[in-house]
Amino acid sequence: MARRKRMLASDSTGEDDVNLTPMLDVVFILLIFFIVTAQFIKEPGVDISRTQTDNLEKQNPLGILIAIDDNSDIYIDKEKVTLQEVGFRIRELREDNPKGRLVLQADQDSEAGVLISLLETINKEDGLTQVPVSVEQE
Repeated sequence: MARRKRMLASDSTGEDDVNLTPMLDVVFILLIFFIVTAQFIKEPGVDISRTQTDNLEKQNPLGILIAIDDNSDIYIDKEKVTLQEVGFRIRELREDNPKGRLVLQADQDSEAGVLISLLETINKEDGLTQVPVSVEQE
């Protein structure tokens, strides 16, 4: 009888191993889900020398980032755009991310007139009366 038990125990062909294929399938499905639903921050593509201030309020989640460089050129998604194109680009980006916050990055050497014109365009296109301006933390 003992000999028979030993023969049965040594006769196993590896079917006792754990099958990890279903677990890997679930992990890949979760990975794809998180990649598809993740919000990626779009950088303006230029280096901005931001002003320093004391009243810092963090804006989450960022959706649309508009930058004005030291030459008073406007950048959205690493592309230089004119003031007339800003409204179209905002509408286009709102289709991708309707709940994302719009934040401006203005260089401290940029012209105030360009910033004001940009704020008026944002107000007209997006209806925002208060637009957060990104500043450097002290």
